[in-house]
Amino acid sequence: MKLTMVGTGYVGLVTGVCFANTGNDVTCLDIDPAKVERLRRGECPIYEPGLTELLAKNIRGGRLRFSTEPGPAHRDAEMIFICVGTPSDERGHTDLRAIHAAADAVADVLKGLGPGQPPKTIVVKSTVPVGTTHEVGQRISRRAGPGIPFYMANNPEFLKEGDAIRDFQYPDRVVCGVESEPSRRQFETVYEPFLRTGKPLICVDIRSSEMVKYAANNFLATKISFINEMANLCEAYGADIDAVRRGMCSDRRIGDQFLHPGLGYGGSCFPKDTQACIMMGEKSGTRASLSQSVHEVNQRQRDLFFNKILRHADARGGLKGKRLAFWGLAFKPRTDDVRESPALTLVRKALGYGVECRGYDPVAAANASDEIGPALTICDDMYAACEGADGIVVSTDWDDFKTPDFARLKGILRDPVIFDGRNLYRPERMRELGFSHYSVGRASVT
Repeated sequence: MKLTMVGTGYVGLVTGVCFANTGNDVTCLDIDPAKVERLRRGECPIYEPGLTELLAKNIRGGRLRFSTEPGPAHRDAEMIFICVGTPSDERGHTDLRAIHAAADAVADVLKGLGPGQPPKTIVVKSTVPVGTTHEVGQRISRRAGPGIPFYMANNPEFLKEGDAIRDFQYPDRVVCGVESEPSRRQFETVYEPFLRTGKPLICVDIRSSEMVKYAANNFLATKISFINEMANLCEAYGADIDAVRRGMCSDRRIGDQFLHPGLGYGGSCFPKDTQACIMMGEKSGTRASLSQSVHEVNQRQRDLFFNKILRHADARGGLKGKRLAFWGLAFKPRTDDVRESPALTLVRKALGYGVECRGYDPVAAANASDEIGPALTICDDMYAACEGADGIVVSTDWDDFKTPDFARLKGILRDPVIFDGRNLYRPERMRELGFSHYSVGRASVT
């Protein structure tokens, strides 16, 4: 099939590359000429394991091309996937300007083609508030004029950063919001190569499709906030969250995914989608109380963990003038994404107390530096970040940090203390090695 992806961000690029890899003719459209030129050279603008190799392979195969011109990109496309960014403000209100610009560009091309053309399917793949896909269809109809045929559809993405290629190629399910039989058949065709393991293509109405993405992400965010709340209760009453988690997660009704205590969720999806549910509740008069609590618990988790750093420092003359090493700057491992990263929240708090902050991350260092600026010293080695430091803050659970050379660390740290925001190390082991150790939901070693 001839497909066009509008937007070469995380969703548009992964989707376009994976569709091209199964033999489709894919054009990826973007308004940034410099980015398009990089992509034409096979240079991937984001870090995602396996993406660069598939990108280069499909460019060489002639199945994947990049353009800044909507006319050629849309003219021959059978399906047009709108994959542009939909950021939200601190209250959860979604910025739809990029969606509207993409819709207007599609409408202008459809108007130029005139009536009588085979209807194209316009797919909103970006995460949007419920009702947006219909609004986009109405906007295209008004701008293109009467008699211009097209179908509207919705197709939410469920890609985990760091595992996006595998998630796309081996999905748990594919959800499509459709209102026409031709669109449903197109989805069946384009996704057939990815569903041969028997996983379902779930076709629902458009509004339900839009809501599926929010419901899924909000539920996973709820699990994270729940286990962190339980961890805080464990600390208060002397229980161990690791033991509690083992006992709880052995229940088949509960399972163990997304039930790991730590610094809370971050990234581009969970914070935005949880707040979007809160916003939709406010607009509809249906208060999303649980979503509001999930968000508040998540934000408070970072404060509670930073208070452990403060208390340790207060017993040693305070934080001002101290040096902290931050291991991990991305919001999770296997990505360079620092949006809503708990690590950067902790860095900013530390900087506010006059701390010298040094950071190391295998792939996200440049993005973190762009976000924080020169106040954060970026180191190219995890041990170099710890030279003369008054403690290590483990803020992202990269594999690199799981079995460090503790003897070496003890020799280069000014104060042998680890603030273990991802529960990577056993407290009893830290006590044996002579470290002070603070984690989440477990007894501290002081």
